[in-house]
Amino acid sequence: VQDVENAAKGLLGPEFKEVALGQAEVRTTFRVPRLGVIAGCMVLDGSVRRNSSARLVRDGTVVYETTIASLRRFKDDVREVNQGFECGIGLEGFQDIKEGDIIQVFEDREVPR
Repeated sequence: VQDVENAAKGLLGPEFKEVALGQAEVRTTFRVPRLGVIAGCMVLDGSVRRNSSARLVRDGTVVYETTIASLRRFKDDVREVNQGFECGIGLEGFQDIKEGDIIQVFEDREVPR
């Protein structure tokens, strides 16, 4: 019986659950040569991590889903920025960032079946 159960678990693909890491509000934007548009943000809650999944929300509507390509604090490249700090966020493949947009950061975690 246990062998059949283990085989069935192997046949079923992994199940993922979205876990919110944090969100940041776009305060201003910068155009940087070779990088495109960078969002000058304030982290409102949680933390923002480089290479995490991100969702750009404008007026309550999801505009784009992508990953965080670059994350800077002043001139330094950083891996993570926590709540209450300002940072510059570059989104992978998206340039139409506007002041007032919200960047929600999340990751998909595998859930055992």
